[in-house]
Amino acid sequence: MKCAVLGPEGTFSHEMALKVCGRDIILCPTIGAVFAEVASGGCTGIVPLENSEAGGVGETLDGFMKTDCHITAEYYLPVRHHYAAAVPVGEKPSCIYVHPQSHGQCSRFVDDLGVPVIHTASNAASAKAAAEKPGTAAITSAPAAAIHGLEIIRENVQNSDNNVTRFVRVEKSLYPGGYPYDSPDCKKCSILIDPEEDRPGLLYEIIGVFAAMGINLSRIESRPSKRGMGSYVFFIDFAMTPYSGDAVRRLKEITFVKELGCYSGTEVV
Repeated sequence: MKCAVLGPEGTFSHEMALKVCGRDIILCPTIGAVFAEVASGGCTGIVPLENSEAGGVGETLDGFMKTDCHITAEYYLPVRHHYAAAVPVGEKPSCIYVHPQSHGQCSRFVDDLGVPVIHTASNAASAKAAAEKPGTAAITSAPAAAIHGLEIIRENVQNSDNNVTRFVRVEKSLYPGGYPYDSPDCKKCSILIDPEEDRPGLLYEIIGVFAAMGINLSRIESRPSKRGMGSYVFFIDFAMTPYSGDAVRRLKEITFVKELGCYSGTEVV
């Protein structure tokens, strides 16, 4: 089956897709376009969900809010960013092109550089922009720098040597009526909670469902609901246990729950 992924060639998403999907890849201009391709049927998708340095990827979280796509696997990729430029070594560029997520992961280097920052749609787009405008530079991947003929001036400019991005495989929903929570192969589940109201103790009540059933949460992240200031939805990852299905049914009695899927254990590539 074809695999949709954020392009162009040279992005970290493209690198991950080559590892887990082979070469039958659809390169999309945005993460939103990846979700649209998957939702239309006929392909899977690989999208970045979160980074150990910069946190959640907003476009991906929005994709889960807007579509019925669900998660069927997760993968972790060590991410190494490089400073590449079409200027002589030691000369300061007129500006630097960088993807917003990469900016967060390389904030110390970018701040120290002290030149105007221009955000781009991808790391490959950053390399392309720098290659097309002499005197500028980019934060990008090694494959993207090579594709666009940029010299890597400094390797590994990310803030942390433990910089890792978590990717997930997304597919069109197979269980519109609710997920089975008895699969022995699944180790983790993800849900989206939209409280649709603001009242004292609501978040405590939601989290208390997991605590009461002894279920460990591995991630909870808020995202604006886009209904107005102070209105949020919550993305939650939790361990699969014999009580996970009961927890989700109890949560549905309290608030709105969108099941994003249960999937197998972490695969490191």
